[in-house]
Amino acid sequence: MPKKGIFIVFEGLDGSGQSTQVKLLEDYFRKKGRKVVVTKEPTLLSRAGRKIRQALDKKIIIGAKKLQELFQKDRGLHIKNDIIPALRQGKIVISDRYFFSSFAFGSASGVSPAWLIEMNKKFLHPDLTLILDVPAKVSVKRIEKRGKPKTLFEKKRKLEKVIKIYRTFPKKFKNVYLVDGRKSIPQVFQSVRKIVRSKLNI
Repeated sequence: MPKKGIFIVFEGLDGSGQSTQVKLLEDYFRKKGRKVVVTKEPTLLSRAGRKIRQALDKKIIIGAKKLQELFQKDRGLHIKNDIIPALRQGKIVISDRYFFSSFAFGSASGVSPAWLIEMNKKFLHPDLTLILDVPAKVSVKRIEKRGKPKTLFEKKRKLEKVIKIYRTFPKKFKNVYLVDGRKSIPQVFQSVRKIVRSKLNI
């Protein structure tokens, strides 16, 4: 797809600080006069996305493979309706999660990694993916501080599997980098900004 914009993705365990870093990077680009679109997966704009949200909130039960099929449907619409149009307009798109979440969480749930990659291979590859790396115990502690019910994947044993898988991605996929998410928010953003400047020259 011919595009003028830049596609950046943040990944990591729940509680790793993605939403915070997305906001900081958005502000950083806006101060530079760049047009930015911030988005998130799963969306709530498709039937598949709303069904995913129900499954994550444990309101309905969906098998692991079926859940990933719903992610694929939601992602396809997300890319078509939101991401690609913004990129064609020369905007910077920052997404909180993308297909790497499917690879990590899906694999940790017993779904074949090869099948997950195959079903997502037609989708646009990000220009830069930043994985906020925090241990599962840190993730759980941060989640518990929210005081909200835990979602489907927010269990320490499952999260230990997920972060282990995430840590393999920089060697398997292009333009993927780990960022130490245990540090303070300003320190994490300093690392994010350094990678963005180095890899994207912006």
